[in-house]
Amino acid sequence: MLRLLLWCLLLVLCWPLALLALLLWPLVWLLSLPFRLIGITFEALFALLRALLFLPARLLGGRDKRA
Repeated sequence: MLRLLLWCLLLVLCWPLALLALLLWPLVWLLSLPFRLIGITFEALFALLRALLFLPARLLGGRDKRA
């Protein structure tokens, strides 16, 4: 019974916060999109640099630790 009362209290107190989060989520997503694109770009750049740095070892027959 106590759980039900606490849940009802939480519902009464937090529904404005839930509604605000529901309305603001698309705006937050749009604002974070450029940062995600920058992150993807830097991840690809670091993968390219790693591939270039390890190319001589791969050509000389170095062992891959992951395999």
